[in-house]
Amino acid sequence: MDIRGHAAIVTGAASGLGAATAAMLAEAGARVAIFDVNDEGARLTAEKIGGLALHCDVTSAQETEAAIAAAKKEHGVARIVINCAGVGPAKRIVGRDGPMPLADFARVVEINLLGTFNVMRLAAAAMQALDPMADGERGVIICTASVAAYEGQIGQAAYAASKGGVVGLVLPAAREFAQFGIRVNAVAPGLFSTPMLHALPEQAQQSLAISVPFPKLLGQPPQYASLVRHMIENRYLNGEVIRLDGALRMAPR
Repeated sequence: MDIRGHAAIVTGAASGLGAATAAMLAEAGARVAIFDVNDEGARLTAEKIGGLALHCDVTSAQETEAAIAAAKKEHGVARIVINCAGVGPAKRIVGRDGPMPLADFARVVEINLLGTFNVMRLAAAAMQALDPMADGERGVIICTASVAAYEGQIGQAAYAASKGGVVGLVLPAAREFAQFGIRVNAVAPGLFSTPMLHALPEQAQQSLAISVPFPKLLGQPPQYASLVRHMIENRYLNGEVIRLDGALRMAPR
């Protein structure tokens, strides 16, 4: 799909991977709507790229429906939807204070997996009503998984489970939406320089970077955005989850 002239939605675009993706899409000529619960961050991103900032809690059916409706009113129905909203708190299943509170596990799964599904279902319903383009395509949905879906570390049970769910969602969604000309893919990033990682001490960040086989660097959000662009433009890429990790395989801890 040629990005130029199409409406796009990026969730979690107030910072990090989402902000870089929103900037890439705007530069490529898309009309970009930025969904986030961080209103100030979303506003700043929108100002930088000429996009539309909308408050959206992806776990809320009502809020997401309202945000998609507002984006449609301003830009038209989105043919490009990128799910970047997510959280990654670390907590052991059984720690010093006893079992992980069930609500903590549920919150991570709710945001990372249910939120991704929520946006997907609503965006796909709107896409299906669009006229197909010359090549039969109506749209593309790209999700954000993680290498933790495959090698979750100690303390990542909730995060790994939620991202494993995202990986498992991609193929059945791609198969279901194929009849409508809607593709579904996902990126599974490794260690990226994002606000989530910036919360760690600098020495810890450097140690993580060294653990990457090659290049021994933290990934940069524009590299994620570059892969997203390829997924959008390569119409034969469908039902796939692609790791973006410098050949990293996470150790138990």
